[in-house]
Amino acid sequence: MTAIQFPFADPPAEGSATEVAPGILWLRLPLPMALDHVNVYALDDGDSWTLIDTGMKSRRTLAIWEALLAGPLAGKPVGRVVVTHHHPDHVGCAGWFQEKGADLWMTRTAWLFARMLTLDEQAAPTAESLRFYRHAGLTPEMLAQRAGERPFNFCDVVHPMPLGFRRLEQGGCLQMGGRDWTIHLGSGHAPDHATFWSGDLVIGGDQLLPGISANIGVYPTEPEADPLADWIESCARFLPMATDAHLVLPGHKLPFTGLPLRLMQMIENHHSALDRLLGHLSHPRRATECFAPLFKRAIGSNEFGLALVEAVAHLNHLLAQGAVSRQLSPEGAWLWQKAG
Repeated sequence: MTAIQFPFADPPAEGSATEVAPGILWLRLPLPMALDHVNVYALDDGDSWTLIDTGMKSRRTLAIWEALLAGPLAGKPVGRVVVTHHHPDHVGCAGWFQEKGADLWMTRTAWLFARMLTLDEQAAPTAESLRFYRHAGLTPEMLAQRAGERPFNFCDVVHPMPLGFRRLEQGGCLQMGGRDWTIHLGSGHAPDHATFWSGDLVIGGDQLLPGISANIGVYPTEPEADPLADWIESCARFLPMATDAHLVLPGHKLPFTGLPLRLMQMIENHHSALDRLLGHLSHPRRATECFAPLFKRAIGSNEFGLALVEAVAHLNHLLAQGAVSRQLSPEGAWLWQKAG
């Protein structure tokens, strides 16, 4: 098991491409958040391209795509868009390419989530969402602020998705860029997240990231979920397949080698966070009071939402294991405490 290494020191500049293997181009698109980019990949199918992920929909992103299509992609059409998972920074422009004639390939779960969320526009938070945040320990002031704001809507950053897709399945084979790729599904960050394995190449999406942790979150759609169990199981299942020779093409940051070590790190990081959290729960705590042991740093307002859903995920995991108990406070917040 060797150290994690980065064969490419710098990412491609906006509007340009880097060839990471014969017939595979690495492109990068901007995101309006702290994690300010997403990696996408173009695989040369001869008379057309297969794209892996598409970026988040915005006027800027679509303008960059127009420049990429005319420039590094040499004017050839995009025949197929393959989306690793349903999150907006990966599926955001898929419908735009579909309207231009591309076929869409996703797992069924990912497509259903994306299609459903694009159609679920809310002008104000639902009662279920506000109850979720109350249970998580938001103050009355924070709840009142959220109740008066337009919530995040998927359709604001994801192009409308026409009906129709091709299904990716566990163990399936897909030909892209002159190679045969085996599909292996992970979960935890997103349900049925597709990764693609061919020889010493792996397209990892957000399931296989270097240096940063994929967000593992619980949301009002499934407030009692235990995605952390799914994440740890997926990492453990990928370990026997991983080799130090694999070049991983991730959804964020730089392509890397050293996948076995990285998978071990991703498992151990969460086990360590759970141990710290359990020690913190010697006294009753709200989810909003659990950031320090989990993240070991201050959490600002821009990071609060992702930190909150990840805190709930870790608490739910401990609850599923029987390591903690919880009870509602008079204000309606869950108070979590180490069992016994």
